[in-house]
Amino acid sequence: MPAAPGGPRLLLRRLREAMAEPVGPQARLDRIVVLIASNMVAEVCSVYVLRDDGNLELFATEGLNREAVHLTTMRAGEGLVGLIAATAEPLSLSDAQSHPAFSYRPETGEEVYHAFLGVPLLRAGNTLGVLVVQNRTYRVYSEEEIEALQTTAMVLAEMIASGELQALSPGTVSASRRALAQGGVALADGVGLGHVVLHEPRIVVRNLIAENVEREASRLDTAIAEVRAAIDDLVERGDVAGAGEHREVLETVRMFAHDQGWLRRMREAVLSGLTAEAAVERVQSDNRARMLRQSDPYLRERLHDLDDLANRLLRQLVGRPIVGQDAMPENAILVARSMGPAALLDYDRSRLRGVVLEEGGPTSHIAIVARALGIPAVGEVANATALVETGDAIIVDGGTGEVQIRPGPEIEAAYAEKARLRARRQEQYRALRDVPAVTRDGVAVGLQLNAGLIVDLSHLHETGAEGVGLFRTELQFMVAERMPTAAEQQILYEAVFDAVGDLPVTIRTLDIGGDKVLPYMKALEEENPALGWRAIRIGLDRPGLLRMQLRALLKAARGRPLKIMFPMVATVDEFVQARAIVEREKAHLTRHGHPLPADCRLGVMVEVPSLLFQMDEIAAEADFLSVGSNDLMQFLFAVDRENRQVANRFDPLSAAALRAFRLIAERAEAAGTPATVCGEIGGGA
Repeated sequence: MPAAPGGPRLLLRRLREAMAEPVGPQARLDRIVVLIASNMVAEVCSVYVLRDDGNLELFATEGLNREAVHLTTMRAGEGLVGLIAATAEPLSLSDAQSHPAFSYRPETGEEVYHAFLGVPLLRAGNTLGVLVVQNRTYRVYSEEEIEALQTTAMVLAEMIASGELQALSPGTVSASRRALAQGGVALADGVGLGHVVLHEPRIVVRNLIAENVEREASRLDTAIAEVRAAIDDLVERGDVAGAGEHREVLETVRMFAHDQGWLRRMREAVLSGLTAEAAVERVQSDNRARMLRQSDPYLRERLHDLDDLANRLLRQLVGRPIVGQDAMPENAILVARSMGPAALLDYDRSRLRGVVLEEGGPTSHIAIVARALGIPAVGEVANATALVETGDAIIVDGGTGEVQIRPGPEIEAAYAEKARLRARRQEQYRALRDVPAVTRDGVAVGLQLNAGLIVDLSHLHETGAEGVGLFRTELQFMVAERMPTAAEQQILYEAVFDAVGDLPVTIRTLDIGGDKVLPYMKALEEENPALGWRAIRIGLDRPGLLRMQLRALLKAARGRPLKIMFPMVATVDEFVQARAIVEREKAHLTRHGHPLPADCRLGVMVEVPSLLFQMDEIAAEADFLSVGSNDLMQFLFAVDRENRQVANRFDPLSAAALRAFRLIAERAEAAGTPATVCGEIGGGA
C-alpha cells in the first residue's frame, strides 16, 4: 500500500504556494491536481464542480484525457462521482468498475483504472463538487489517505466558493453562489427585498493551512477546555438550573463537547496540516452534510446542537466579530436559525425589510412580533443559514412563504413590482382613512386597532382608528427573559395610556398557555394545548399572577377610564371570580391611598362556545363583550385554521357562524351590554 511521499502537511504547503501563484484559474487548478496526484501516489486526480444546473462537470484532471475537461458532465446521483455528490460521503473502492453505480465515460479513458477514492468538496455542509484519485491496481486506500484527501478537499472547496472558477465554463456558478428558491411557512405578510444580515454571523475561517501543527493542536485543546468550562458554568448557574428545556439543551451541548469521536476527528484534521479553526470547520461541515440528509427529525435536530457547539469553539479560537447597528445595510433581511422576539426588537426596525428563520411557525412568539411590527417573515426554511452569506441579495415573500436567494434580474424585477403594487395598495388604504366607516345600508361601524406593543400604537393616527379595541398584554411577558415585575408592568400600561391619549383602550389580561409558552415558564405536556391550561384558567389557578397584573393596571390608569377584558372565559362563574379579584385590588389600593381609575369596566372575550348557551347571564354580569372570532370559529367548527388539511372548513360566513354572531348581538342588545368583534373577521380578512 503506497504511502504519500510528503504527507498531507507538505501537500497543503504546496497547495498554498500554488494558490498564490499569479496565474489564471484553469492553470492553477491544473497545477493543483498534479500536486495532489503526486502526493497521493495516484495515477489520476480529477476535480468535478457542481454547476448551477445541478450537473457535475469535470474541471481539471491529471491522468485522464485532457480533452474531457469541461466536456464530461453527469447528474448528481449519476455514476460514482454523482453518488458522492448526492450522499456527501467519501467512497473508496478497490475495483470501481464492479460497483453498480459506475458509469463509463469513454472520452475520459478511465477504463484502465480500477482503484477509486472520491470525497465531496464541502462548505458549511453544502456539496460544491467532488475530488477523485484513481490507480490502475486493485488497491485499498488507507484511512490516512482518505483523511488527507478530505483535508485537501476543504482547501479546494474554498477556492470554488470564492467564484474564481465561474469564468471557466459557460453557465457555471459555484453551488454556494447560485440563485436558489426556497419554500417555507408564511409568518408575517409583506414583501421584502434586501441583503442578508446573519443574526448570529458564522465565523469565517480565512487561515486554513497550519504553519506549526503542534501549536495548532495545543490551541485546539485549550479552546475545547475553555468551551467545556463555559458550558459547565452555564449549566450550573442558578438562572438556568431547573429551567427545564433550556437546561436540557445545554446538557446536550455539554454531552457533545465530551464526545471522543468528535474530538478525535478534529485532532486528526489538525495533524493533517489544518489550523485549529479550519479543523473545527471541516469536521462540522462533514457533520452537517451527513445530518442534513437524515430523514429522522431527532437526528436533524441534533445538528443544531452540534452547530451551536462548533460555533462556540470557533468563537473561542478566533473571536466573534461584533456587528453593530451601523454595519446593517438600509435594506437588511435577517437570517437566523431561530431568534426570540426580544432579539428582533433589538434591531433598528427602520432598516429591517424581512426575516428568514430555519425554525418558527405561524404561532411562534417571533411571528406574532413580526406581524405587529409589519416585517415580512418566513419560517421553517431548511438550512437557511448555511445557504447564504452576509451581503447576499435576498427576497422574502411573507404572504406565500417563499424566499429567493441571490435572485436573477428577472425575479428581482418581478418582486420589486409586487412590492410597488403593495405600496400603492397601502396608499389607497391611506386615502380612505378619513372616509366615514358606514355600511351600504347606512349603519356606522366603529373601527379600532389591535395592539400588543408600544410600537403598534403609532398606527393609531396613521389609520385613523377610533381607539384600541384589544391590547394584548402577553407580548410584554413573551419578549422578556424573566417575569416582568409589577413596577415594570405598570410602566408599560402607563405608556399605553399616554400613547392613546383621550381615545378608548381595552386591555386584555394575560393570555398565555397553549401555543404561548413564556421562555421562563415550564411548558406543560398537554394532549391538546389549545383546550388546556391557559388564559383566565391560569389566572384563577394562580391568583397571585393575576392580582399583580390587575394592581399594575389599576395604578397605571389613575384618574383615567380603564377597560379590562378577560380571555378564554367558559362559564359565568369564572368571570364572577375574576371580577371579585379586581374588587379586592381596588379596595387594597384605596386603603393605601392610591388613586383609582375614573371608571373601571370589566368585559369578557366571547371565544368559548359554552358562552353561547349562557349569553343572557354573561351579558347581564359583564360591562361589555368582545367576540374573539378566531378562537370562537376554531372551537365551533373543531378546526385548526393553521392546519392546511382542514383550513378550508374554517368558514366564518357559514350559517352556523352567522347564527352564532346574531345570537351574541341580540342577547347583548337585550341586556344593554356593548358588544364588539375582534379578530380577522373584524378586519375583513
